[in-house]
Amino acid sequence: MRKLRVGVVGCGGIANGKHLPAMKKNGNFEIVAFCDLIEERAQKAKEEYGTEDAGVYTDYRELLKEDVEAVYVLTPNSSHAPVSIAALEAGKHVMCEKPMAKTYAEAKAMVETAERTGKILTIGYQNRYRTDSIYLKKACEAGELGDIYYARAHAVRRRAVPTWGVFLDEEKQGGGPLIDIGTHALDLTLWMMNNYEPEMVTGSVYRKLADQTETGNAWGDWDPNVFTVEDSAFGFIKMKNGATIHLEASWALNSLDVREAQTTLCGTKAGADMADGLRINRVNHGRQCVEKPDLKAGGVAFYDGREENGSDVEQRVFYNAVVNGEPLTVEPRQAMVVTQILEAVYESGRTGKTIYF
Repeated sequence: MRKLRVGVVGCGGIANGKHLPAMKKNGNFEIVAFCDLIEERAQKAKEEYGTEDAGVYTDYRELLKEDVEAVYVLTPNSSHAPVSIAALEAGKHVMCEKPMAKTYAEAKAMVETAERTGKILTIGYQNRYRTDSIYLKKACEAGELGDIYYARAHAVRRRAVPTWGVFLDEEKQGGGPLIDIGTHALDLTLWMMNNYEPEMVTGSVYRKLADQTETGNAWGDWDPNVFTVEDSAFGFIKMKNGATIHLEASWALNSLDVREAQTTLCGTKAGADMADGLRINRVNHGRQCVEKPDLKAGGVAFYDGREENGSDVEQRVFYNAVVNGEPLTVEPRQAMVVTQILEAVYESGRTGKTIYF
């Protein structure tokens, strides 16, 4: 298997915590260029993950002049679109971290650029590659749940506000928990339903706990002065076929019903949730029953026996799409609809009006 030459724009937490270790573990990536606004971070990433002669940059436009086939866009949300579009225009394939963009218009521009240039564009929704997600997706595709007409997308933390980086900066991120973790839950839900045609959205966006002190936060008290985003947000989404989705997202909420990157599905034949491992509920032979598949047996194993987590599978899928022409798991038009709905929740919360598409 040949090496895929890639460049990385953004050498912060998501790069070092997810993509770079997974590419190194995969073994088929050759990381030959690193870019970060803080040069020391790019240099450190090069020393740990790059080739000996890898380039180090503080301007992504300089990195795009490098001889690379693909670019990883691992920056704050505000720069996802401009960097991805520039990379596509430069003839590079793109793996962009989630969410796709701050706005629907930006996401649409990314999709249109990818389609015009013929380059691959995918978004980092790695929760699709979890063993429970894969099993449930197969069940949905097989029609085991029937017509899925109601769903809940869960992204609820009790007190787990990220206090580092730019997470609390509305200008750079476009929002708080809704665009950060709500995006994963919504993506999972739409993917399971295979439904990407929203009709209307009503949303409520709150900043109720952000000014508190002695917060009990998992990563230490947050600073209310820099907490410029919401602490929770909720959306009611009606799809064109009549299906409805309840989306819930929080970093700080006085609730013990804490679930993240999960979905609950209700269909005409069966239902499913991830509250206590994956559970599929149905009626068999006139009796209510619950199926709990053993997802530990075998796990997700690579061909040589090495186990993979979702981030590992994500890199393999992207590699195979670029090198072998295999299909993507996360299509850019799907991710675009996620951004469209998130933007509508924010707009509805801001205006107090229902948003119609």
